[in-house]
Amino acid sequence: MTGPEAAARTHAKRRLATIVVAAMSGATVVLAAVYGIGALKRNAADAACAGAVELAQHVAPLARGEVAAFTIAEQSLRLPDLAFHDGKGTERHLADWRGRTVLLNLWATWCVPCRKEMPALDALEGKLGGPTFEVVAVNIDTRDAVKPRAWLKEVGAGRLAYYADTSAKVFQDLKMVGRAAGMPTTILVDPAGCEIGTIAGPAEWASEDAVKLVTAALQRPQN
Repeated sequence: MTGPEAAARTHAKRRLATIVVAAMSGATVVLAAVYGIGALKRNAADAACAGAVELAQHVAPLARGEVAAFTIAEQSLRLPDLAFHDGKGTERHLADWRGRTVLLNLWATWCVPCRKEMPALDALEGKLGGPTFEVVAVNIDTRDAVKPRAWLKEVGAGRLAYYADTSAKVFQDLKMVGRAAGMPTTILVDPAGCEIGTIAGPAEWASEDAVKLVTAALQRPQN
């Protein structure tokens, strides 16, 4: 190999090494940015939901009797901004209830436990519903938009506002964050949109146990 050829090859190797290093550095910056931003978002969510975790610990002793299956939130979790429609067909989002405590319930007409539970949810709304609290029961039937309304009348749930998601996406969104495994699913949500606790399956929400638990969540000062 001649002197000029060797020099050219050495130069090419150095140039290639420079390109590789630059590419790796760029990738590192991109990854750091992505994961850094993700961490910031998680930390922001955690900070916003810290009060919900404290509140969960406050109401934990009341998760007994008829609401013994209430699973207390041990880690910060801001729920997805679930989208569904009200009785007039207007799109609503869970964020619309910011500033209020919500007992979010997913139900369907084909869900046998839901039929038993719904009158209790209706009664709880009658007892505690108001400016600071609402039972938001969202129907997820996908085939018949008329049947759920008739179903609510049949079970005597006249206090609950009608909400529905005919795509059942709200269930899938909650499933993605590990908060929906079957029907019914009920989540107590604080005014910041964060989980206080969850029940998988039906509960006697009009019972003294349930009323005490929800009342304690409403009376606890928010940070």
